[in-house]
Amino acid sequence: MRQILPPHWTQKVRNFFLDLDARIDSTLFSSGKGLRELYERYSTFMDRFYVGRWMRWVFIEPLSEAATIGLGGMILMLTLAIPAFRETADEDWLKKSDLAVTFLDRYGTPIGSRGIKHNDSIPLEDFPDNLIKATLATEDRRFYDHFGIDFPGLARALVTNAQAGGVRQGGSSITQQLAKNLFLNNERTIERKVKEAFLAIWLETRLTKNEILKLYLDRAYMGGGTFGVDGAAHFYFNKSVRDVNLSEAAMLAGLFKAPTKYAPHINLPAARARANVVLDNLVDAGFMTEGQVFGARRNPAVAVDRRDENSPNYYLDYAFDEMRKLVDTFPKSYNERVFVVRTSIDMNVQHAAEDAIENQLRQFGRDYHATQAATVVSDLDGGIRAMVGGRDYGASQFNRAVDAYRQPGSSFKPYVYTTALLNGFTPTSKIVDGPICIGNWCPQNYGHSYSGLITLTQAITNSINVIPVKLSIAIGQREQPKAPNPAKIGRAKIVEVARRFGLTAPLPDTPSMPIGSDEVTVIEHAVAYATFPNRGKAVTPHAVLEVRTGAGDLVWRWDRDGPKPRQAIPANIAADMAGMMSHVVSEGTARRAALDGIPTAGKTGTTNAYRDAWFVGYTGNFTCAVWYGNDDYSPTNRMTGGSLPAQTWHDIMITAHQGVEVKELSGVGMGQKLPQANVVANTAPRVLETKPGPPPVLTKRGADILVRVEKLLDDAAKTNEKTTGKATLNEPAKTGKPESSSALAFPENYVAAAGPNGTTASVPRKN
Repeated sequence: MRQILPPHWTQKVRNFFLDLDARIDSTLFSSGKGLRELYERYSTFMDRFYVGRWMRWVFIEPLSEAATIGLGGMILMLTLAIPAFRETADEDWLKKSDLAVTFLDRYGTPIGSRGIKHNDSIPLEDFPDNLIKATLATEDRRFYDHFGIDFPGLARALVTNAQAGGVRQGGSSITQQLAKNLFLNNERTIERKVKEAFLAIWLETRLTKNEILKLYLDRAYMGGGTFGVDGAAHFYFNKSVRDVNLSEAAMLAGLFKAPTKYAPHINLPAARARANVVLDNLVDAGFMTEGQVFGARRNPAVAVDRRDENSPNYYLDYAFDEMRKLVDTFPKSYNERVFVVRTSIDMNVQHAAEDAIENQLRQFGRDYHATQAATVVSDLDGGIRAMVGGRDYGASQFNRAVDAYRQPGSSFKPYVYTTALLNGFTPTSKIVDGPICIGNWCPQNYGHSYSGLITLTQAITNSINVIPVKLSIAIGQREQPKAPNPAKIGRAKIVEVARRFGLTAPLPDTPSMPIGSDEVTVIEHAVAYATFPNRGKAVTPHAVLEVRTGAGDLVWRWDRDGPKPRQAIPANIAADMAGMMSHVVSEGTARRAALDGIPTAGKTGTTNAYRDAWFVGYTGNFTCAVWYGNDDYSPTNRMTGGSLPAQTWHDIMITAHQGVEVKELSGVGMGQKLPQANVVANTAPRVLETKPGPPPVLTKRGADILVRVEKLLDDAAKTNEKTTGKATLNEPAKTGKPESSSALAFPENYVAAAGPNGTTASVPRKN
């Protein structure tokens, strides 16, 4: 009998997989059969609703596409709405106060305010009817008819702007503007507009129309550092909003569009022209008749004269931005939002900076084709003593000292020379000034000439371009002798050193970076230079010195809570650089910046096509950067850093050092007395330019004084005419203007000077 052996283990495995395969095949077959049966049942059921021929294309297909598009639109709307609704996460969004700050100068004198101080004490019923009508007629005529977004108004604005070829009407409703004021900022982006639209709808579901209008009137910015129509009425007219007349209400309603442009204390003619547009809107909207607004047209509003109340607005904007960032670092349990902040500003230096820039642009701006300038004066601890962000804050609130990135030109070279000293070079190290190329780029010196073998001190004194480029290569070779691209390594080291100084600008790697092709800001450039007189310690720019609550409780103090100075470079390197840079002022490209008896060092900078002109310099007490150029990057007329920038720097620093103990500058000493023009008879007087300048013109202060004197004479003449019925000698009754400006009395600090064509002007009296 034959014995049956048990199957081998391999046969068991084979049988297992055959069984598994059979089960899978069976499952797939059963599933497919079931799905086919379900589909057949579904098809049989849907055949009952089949619509063919023309009815399908007229009804079914459009409805189907509409449903598909609608579903996609809902998903898109939800996606866009989520970021907007996150802005409303704070349940106390309506009661929460916005940041309100009163600023003091370094000595404790109030200089201005920023932020919103709420004044909800006046109910909407107490607002003048003509103010509410003027606001609705100008900002949102269909306010009580729409749900937050006025689509007809938006379409009307688009058509009007298209016909006018520019922006003439805004399409945002009052609710949208309130949403922006409560939750968003003023950035012009599509994202912000989308958020604004969703938040407007959200506000309409939670507040009544009157509540929205009241919030808008109370919280809108109205220029002059004021928020809300009541604050604006007090600032511009010295009265409560309850008491404004129609002409004043029209002027207030005209401020919503562009408060800084139409503010009457800055540009009264523009404010009155805008108020007249508001009166037109009242008639067009049917809220008033032409007869009702006739009196307001004939008697426009008269604003309080605040020309002498010159606030350092660029500085206040910068300090307020700094304060907003600072508040976010306070403990979350801290609910205070009203502060009094002492800043580092010195108003004497601030006024000197403003006057120096205005005087130079007024006298020489046209010749040089330069329209803008900016400057920052800093203490050696980084505290900003003065800031000018542009020629006219009323015309442009863009802060060129903080937000504008411009090429520094040769004023960037001190970072290159510092890197060279850190890598074994010395001020007396010699290098050949000769042709050099990196790829297809070959730098050229000013004047297209070469000096041969020179020291680093001579190179920086004469602002030679070739030497910094050669240094970038030499630095890279010392760092990595066998590197295939030593210039790139050298530039990386230069950027590293610039970062230590405090520059946060991008500084992209380009062959021309060592001669200042990468853009920086004026404020960072100015404070970075403080590393040299600080014996190598870098500091952080700041405006805030001390923060207190409205009750006077100390919250924050710079010397206690602010970032501490950091050692960026060795003290001996900083002293060597100061010694090298002092030659730029004493015998180089910045001789106009030299200060009598005050140690001074710095560097000029001029970019391609003369688009930017800089002088950045320092003493043992302060550092200061001055920039001149044009907003549209158009070239100037051969302006160099040694011309207007150096002269402006000199004029500012003369004032900054008045009454201040002059400190020694490490590496320079205590400075030298400058030669006086009257010591040697043959010495030519020091002038700003060798070419003749324009005729002498009044300074800004002198012009303001003459305007006030003329106003006083006009008032006196009118008073005399009313009492006697006769016109004064200097004011004929027909013209109402003086016959001759020679009859005007000049202040004691000014003297009369002969102007062109027999005219007379006032100039400062020389002491």
